[in-house]
Amino acid sequence: MTTTAFIFDLDGVLIDSGAHHRRAWRAVLDELGTEPAEPEFWRLTIGRPSEEAVSLLLGREVSDAEAFHLARRKRAFYVELSRNGFEPVRGVTELVKELAREGVPRAIGTSASRYDVHQILRTAGLARYFDVVVTADDVARGKPDPEVYLVAASRLGVRPGSCLVFEDSIVGIEAARHAGMRSIGVTTAHDAGELIAAGAETTIPDFVGLEWRSIVRP
Repeated sequence: MTTTAFIFDLDGVLIDSGAHHRRAWRAVLDELGTEPAEPEFWRLTIGRPSEEAVSLLLGREVSDAEAFHLARRKRAFYVELSRNGFEPVRGVTELVKELAREGVPRAIGTSASRYDVHQILRTAGLARYFDVVVTADDVARGKPDPEVYLVAASRLGVRPGSCLVFEDSIVGIEAARHAGMRSIGVTTAHDAGELIAAGAETTIPDFVGLEWRSIVRP
């Protein structure tokens, strides 16, 4: 099936916000006086809604109430750290502008909250370039469930198989695969081998020089 639409994850794909996320989760752990379950703990949270990431971060089961509370604390730290704004991933602004000029359907499918997404897109100057934005508030199940990408395709009015997803997380690549979509991994969080193993057809370090017509296949 011909690729006719592009779907972008937010963190690590459109916006280089990984450092803020890592510091915010570290602040939550410090507040609890707890060491993370894994040395590279932040990798466990990539691509997941914060409520789902809490138990992985702590290495134990947590109640819904505790998960909600800690996710809110993480978000508060993240908002504070983010007051100085975000930088787009290199080359992505030029790509989405060209897609918009050419009338190619574009969406965002992210595990971030609706409030955070709109704030980030506004400060980065990217909001105007997307037809559809699907956030954690729009779905019942987070990645690796394909719901976020299936909703994005539905709102774009295209078939899932005609979508190409850009993702930086393993769970995001898995979500695209489960949705029946092609995916390209962006190596801002995981290395190329990990993303290819999850189902990405190829990887890129950023979007500099990427010609979108070269990745559309019949």
